[in-house]
Amino acid sequence: AMRDYCVFTTKRVISVNVQGMTGKKRDYTSLPYSKVSAYSVETAGVLDLDSELEMYFSGLGKVKFEFTGNSNIVAIGKAISQYILK
Repeated sequence: AMRDYCVFTTKRVISVNVQGMTGKKRDYTSLPYSKVSAYSVETAGVLDLDSELEMYFSGLGKVKFEFTGNSNIVAIGKAISQYILK
């Protein structure tokens, strides 16, 4: 079961990595939109049921997020482009 998640705010993406058997240990990573140099969106298909978001940060490199098939990845991509292009 996947317990990790991410939160999209108006200033940054906060990635939460749940660790351990009990899930009490968590790793929070703050990724500001101001450092995004490029991003790509891959929608779910017939056989590939998950969608993907790849963001490229200056000084950090590529960060990849995977979403379930019922996530609206296109809307997420549009929101990110609005925050990046401000």
